[in-house]
Amino acid sequence: MNRRDVVRRVSAGLVTLSVNPLNTAQAATAPKQRALRIAHLTDVHMQPLVGAAKGFEKCLHHVQNLADKPDLIMNGGDAIMEAHGRGQDSVRRQWHMFQRVLQSENGLPMLSCVGNHDIWCRQETQAAFQDGRKWAMDELHMTNPYYSLTQNGWHIVVLDSLQPKADGSWYTAHLDEEQFHWLEADLKNTPAETPVLIVSHVPILAACVFFDGQRFAGDQWNVPSRWMHSDTVRISKLFHQFPNVKAAISGHIHLVDRVDYNGVSYFCNGAVSGAWWFGKYQHTAAGYGLIDLFADGSVQNQYVTY
Repeated sequence: MNRRDVVRRVSAGLVTLSVNPLNTAQAATAPKQRALRIAHLTDVHMQPLVGAAKGFEKCLHHVQNLADKPDLIMNGGDAIMEAHGRGQDSVRRQWHMFQRVLQSENGLPMLSCVGNHDIWCRQETQAAFQDGRKWAMDELHMTNPYYSLTQNGWHIVVLDSLQPKADGSWYTAHLDEEQFHWLEADLKNTPAETPVLIVSHVPILAACVFFDGQRFAGDQWNVPSRWMHSDTVRISKLFHQFPNVKAAISGHIHLVDRVDYNGVSYFCNGAVSGAWWFGKYQHTAAGYGLIDLFADGSVQNQYVTY
């Protein structure tokens, strides 16, 4: 190799070094293509006291006045303060207030799931529970307690966390057999290249459940099945079979957290009502989740106070 060859080859190398990092930097800074933006409004707890209607109005105004508005609202459940054990007139008033605010203050499409506070159950029997859930579904314009849809290249699965206990005493959080097999079939029928977002009222997996009440005593952590799904292991094993399941969002606990486990990000997105309209609940102010879903299957979730 003569001197001229050495100079020529070194020069070529320098050219390569000067171009490739620039191309890499350009690729790294190229904006990702967002497919869908969702405002996750959960645990509104509408009631005729403590200014709940005004607070919900303020939240809806905040969502719709964002410079980059969401494509839709996901109502995460517990739309009203309390149906369990209340008289029908009380429950009707709560639903009427919730509907009135939505009709007058919201212009965005909305999807919903049912929360435990939405279910009228004056007597704790399985039949009463099912009737109460049907009432909530009618108010929220839902034809099924769980369902799925594909929008803007993302598959959204809305689950029903709430099942009556076998003895009829209130509820526990898990998927019944029929729903679990429906979910399994739905994921199998979703193309592998289509990313999936899971929605539930009760967290499937969360860390904030350990901060909700006195959860540690006698050298034991204790998380009731009403705080978090009792079938977390079974559901996570199902998700493991489908790498296109990217994220799961929930409410219920009124606290904010993120747990990344086995390729799935689990987000608990606080509460529109904060501490049931009495300020912060522990560390978490009233707010909502703002979720960006991207064409490459990535997810960004931020908690926005209003």
